Amino acid sequence: MPNSKASRRSYHHGDLRASLIRATTEIVAEQGLPAFTVAEAARRSGVSSGAPFRHFADREELLAAAGTAAIDELVGRYAAAIAAAADPAAALGAVSAAFVAFAAENPGGFELQSGAGYVTRRHPEMQDARRALADLLMPIGLEVAPDHDSALDLIGAQYALALGFAALAVRRAYEPRGGSADYVGARARQATLAMVAGWRQI
Repeated sequence: MPNSKASRRSYHHGDLRASLIRATTEIVAEQGLPAFTVAEAARRSGVSSGAPFRHFADREELLAAAGTAAIDELVGRYAAAIAAAADPAAALGAVSAAFVAFAAENPGGFELQSGAGYVTRRHPEMQDARRALADLLMPIGLEVAPDHDSALDLIGAQYALALGFAALAVRRAYEPRGGSADYVGARARQATLAMVAGWRQI
């Protein structure tokens, strides 16, 4: 654990908030969200148990900040996947694969981004991050679906499909059969392409 002088210096330079978010994500990855405590995040950040409350009002606010950071990471991954795709169907397939890769590499962030365990509507920064995701995906949905409501349904179906494969990647369900996270991502991509093809025929 860092000594108290180092901890005070870190706080002075404004690093504590980021450190607490990283610690929160690590703890959730290792122990699950129900086991998370602010005190443990503080301990890992090398500060007193009361120090986090200079930045976060309570446990839920810290969890929401970590969830927002996870969604922000997803926004970057989605943007890169979409930019490299040749067409709307390929873009949605790439997004599904990107979500699986995110979950496999950042299981704590995967759990936190869902908002489970806290009330997301209390945290406007998280809502803003979710809107950023929607802003990336809706134009693609509108290229496939005939109207706004159908596009929303398509994006929701894509998320549900990718979520299932991502959960399998986090649980390493395919590993006994020789499947890596890349393998799961490829399956998610293929399933999304099949879903989009079927959607176009409705």
